[in-house]
Amino acid sequence: MQGKCYQKSAAYLTVYLALTMTVLLSLCFALIEGVRCNAVGLEAECITDIGLNSVFAEYHRELWKQYNLLAIDSSYGTDYANKANTRQHLKKYIEGNLSMEDLFLSEFLYRDFLALSLEEIDVTGVSVYTDEGGAVFRRRAAEAVKDDIGLALLEELRQWLQVVEEQELLGRDIGAEKQAVDREMEELIEEEEEEQEQEIFELTGRTESVDIDFENPTGWLELKRQMGILEFAVSDYGNLSTRILPGEDLVMHRMSKENINCGNLQLRAFTSEEELVDRFLFQEYLLRYMGYYGDEKEDGILKYQMEYLIIGEDCDLDNLRSMAERICLMREAANAVYLFSDEIKCAEAEVLATAIAALIQVPDLAPLLKTSLLLGWAFAESLYDIKVLLAGGKVPLMKDADTWHFSLEGILQEQGCGEEGWELGLSYEDYLRIWMMLTDVDDLTGRAMNVIEADIRQTPGNQHFRLDGCYDRIEVRVNIQSAYGYGHNFIREKGY
Repeated sequence: MQGKCYQKSAAYLTVYLALTMTVLLSLCFALIEGVRCNAVGLEAECITDIGLNSVFAEYHRELWKQYNLLAIDSSYGTDYANKANTRQHLKKYIEGNLSMEDLFLSEFLYRDFLALSLEEIDVTGVSVYTDEGGAVFRRRAAEAVKDDIGLALLEELRQWLQVVEEQELLGRDIGAEKQAVDREMEELIEEEEEEQEQEIFELTGRTESVDIDFENPTGWLELKRQMGILEFAVSDYGNLSTRILPGEDLVMHRMSKENINCGNLQLRAFTSEEELVDRFLFQEYLLRYMGYYGDEKEDGILKYQMEYLIIGEDCDLDNLRSMAERICLMREAANAVYLFSDEIKCAEAEVLATAIAALIQVPDLAPLLKTSLLLGWAFAESLYDIKVLLAGGKVPLMKDADTWHFSLEGILQEQGCGEEGWELGLSYEDYLRIWMMLTDVDDLTGRAMNVIEADIRQTPGNQHFRLDGCYDRIEVRVNIQSAYGYGHNFIREKGY
């Protein structure tokens, strides 16, 4: 009897354990399958991130070395830049990381828990350096220097530009004003000569030629202007660079022909203040990484790259000459504004003009001669200023009595210009800052990209380099499937 009860209890226990194990095993298998399902998604995204990191690690080395810019060169050293090349590289990295063949000696020693494979991959979006007229390049350049540049200089630059605008330093051509005054003086002298000849004829009945002995005391300055500002301002004119930028097939030329690769990822919109800061940082980047007179880039396609960015000529010498003339015109206007506001200097010019007019007995000449003397005086001072700037000195934007160099007697005696500058004031680099702000930002950006392309193409293996093949961000769509029936389809975006 006891034996039968024991057997019956054991039978109940066996059925109970069997039922319990069935439930537990079902739960375990469900948990394992859940882990597999979630692991597929996690593994797919991790492997894609690793692949993207590998692609972005293939940044263009020469672009980084010379210009501190990170970009994927989608040509990979070939003459064909296309996102299909980047897609192929990313596919190789993802498939390599999905494969487990190298991790085991034999396929019989393991069972792949996820069994993932790349079903589909596509590069759906790219941000190209030349997008939006080079705005992508401009922002990357600004980011390259933003941690090193303080915004105090931006406030100074704003003040300089305000002075330029208020004093109308760009709206006046002092040389043309002086030439007009000098012509009026010549006409006045001719009229006076004709009047004197008429008086002689009326008194004597004879026709005699009258020649008033008048020589413009600032005439020698006009000869300097005709000779050229740059020729006068530099002592090593014969050694100046004459390098030429090959304009064909550079980025601005391709843009004009609409033969350029474009991206489809949008930039974040900036406020007006952010745009100003971004432009300022971009300009500081250009000054840091490109050459200009006094700090030339010897191995660059051009030596005077900053002058090219502002002027836009293909030849170094032409750009430097035009830059010197522009700064000289600005200095002439600034010096004229000061001279006509200085009562003492105006009185000096008036006394001299009155004396000369009295000496040649043409009193009406005095006001015109005074104006001519002041304008010539401003030009002489400007010649001194540009010579100081190109020699590495400083010149205040607006001068006063303490920073004025030439005396009226000095210009009449045709004294030369020294090169001693002032401790305070603006350097040649600062004047470049002002002129960059006055240059159209699209022109500035396009020319900068021209220089970068031309410089990179001089290096070995980069003869086909083009900035419209350089990406700073990419967006990819990836579809990874598991042999167990699971899949993960997602979009990833990554940039520098």
